[in-house]
Amino acid sequence: MNEDEKSRLMLLATIEGNSKFWTREVAEKGAPEVLDRLIKNGYSPNSHSAEKIARHLSRISLNQIQDSMNGAFLITPKSPDWPQQLNELAAPPFGLIGLGKRRTLESIGASIGIVGTRNPTPYGSNVASNFAGSLAQNGFVVVSGGALGIDCCAHAGALAVDGLTVSVLASGVFKPYPARNRELFSRIVEGGLLLPEVLPMVDAVPYRFLIRNRLIAALSRGLLVVEAAHRS
Repeated sequence: MNEDEKSRLMLLATIEGNSKFWTREVAEKGAPEVLDRLIKNGYSPNSHSAEKIARHLSRISLNQIQDSMNGAFLITPKSPDWPQQLNELAAPPFGLIGLGKRRTLESIGASIGIVGTRNPTPYGSNVASNFAGSLAQNGFVVVSGGALGIDCCAHAGALAVDGLTVSVLASGVFKPYPARNRELFSRIVEGGLLLPEVLPMVDAVPYRFLIRNRLIAALSRGLLVVEAAHRS
């Protein structure tokens, strides 16, 4: 693991995704320099939670983070298999943590997102599953969020035809949420990829679902929304 990758792991551990300021800092100065400045209190304490981030950095170690990977892998904007469509975001992630078949990323350029309500009708469930299966059979990677309802149906539909699917979690790959989908997540690891923006042992919290939604949208060349309420 090179210095850029090590630095990005530390930043992933301490800075929440979708921060335009810190994303810009890393793009302009590089992850190692930003990390060094944070550790040495080189930013104004009140500048975008710099003091809080520095305190957090003082309580963690790179060795602890690397030990937590346990078979998971890091991809960054400098990785050859980095999904280039993520660079279109206002705040691309510092990196993503993958668990499963890394070669899935080779096909992510042709991907369709399928999302929707957590309480679908039987009709909606069938629509999501059938669309996912048909798309997967035609070479598309099915991207969703691993949630109950439509997300589950989309992932399962792709897996049923031995297609590729990516689950963009709001939690770490070793704490996938919701826990009741554990069997589905195991199947995704075998035939696709879990791909969150957080470290492997991070728990899901409500605001991370909104943060991760931008990744589902960016990874997908098209988006199918099945039975979502107006509020969605």
